[in-house]
Amino acid sequence: MTKRILITGKNSYVGNQLADWLNKEPEKYTVVKESVRDGKWKEIDFSVFDVVVHVAGIAHQDTKKNQEELYYKINTDLTIDIATKAKVEGVKQFIFMSSMIVYGASSEIGESKVITKETKPDPVNFYGNSKLLAENGILPLQSEGFDIAILRPPMIYGKYSKGNYPILAKFAKISPIFPDIDNRRSMLHIDNLTELIRLIILNKEKGIFFPQNREYVKTSEMVKTIAKVNGKKMKLVKFLNPLLSKYGKKFNVVNKVFGSLSYEKKLSIYKSNYHIVNLEKSIEITELDETERVL
Repeated sequence: MTKRILITGKNSYVGNQLADWLNKEPEKYTVVKESVRDGKWKEIDFSVFDVVVHVAGIAHQDTKKNQEELYYKINTDLTIDIATKAKVEGVKQFIFMSSMIVYGASSEIGESKVITKETKPDPVNFYGNSKLLAENGILPLQSEGFDIAILRPPMIYGKYSKGNYPILAKFAKISPIFPDIDNRRSMLHIDNLTELIRLIILNKEKGIFFPQNREYVKTSEMVKTIAKVNGKKMKLVKFLNPLLSKYGKKFNVVNKVFGSLSYEKKLSIYKSNYHIVNLEKSIEITELDETERVL
């Protein structure tokens, strides 16, 4: 029987990629995308859907003080309102795209930050707090017949993605050198994420999930791989490390790139394999056109 799925966030990167992923099996999934930024979503008949995947929200922006109210309105209040409507109108499953940001910022350069099952959320800004409050607001709606699944992904990347990855990729294509700083980050390629969401839908899951790629990422090695895939040579150097360590104490953006932030591996294990691409293959998929890839 075909599952009818509503994806909120008509123009979101994750929403569009998930729709494309599920549409590969039209005999199993019927996908509808809707914008929920205005009040028109309230007129949508949710009762015709089996699953609502809520990916709409504000992300990839600097948390400026004058935007605080908007973050809570969109990331928190809207999420709770949509989940409530879904439950009232008979939707069977609600999937919410939260974020690893609920655990706070990356470590400073040279330090380690590993999130385990025992780690408590500790957001450092209202972006992270707005996501955490949304989680806390929808979890009480969980009941028999209405399953809630929450995903806390790390940095998501893939072809046409936003955020830090395209900045690093641009740098990799023009610079012959890059700082060789030892760090460890959890990251998630979009194909691995959409496959996990498909499995969560298929298996009618509930609970909190911590997806990541199978491999951890060292930023310098990732940038070097991006350069290699694009036919560029890059040398990793250490002479910039002291300067970056100094700036990392003043500017959090430096720690976002060179600091450490990872999930313990066992936290991300799922009963079915969702790691359909490894790190090197994911970079190749992201950087190259179909005709340029090595089969």
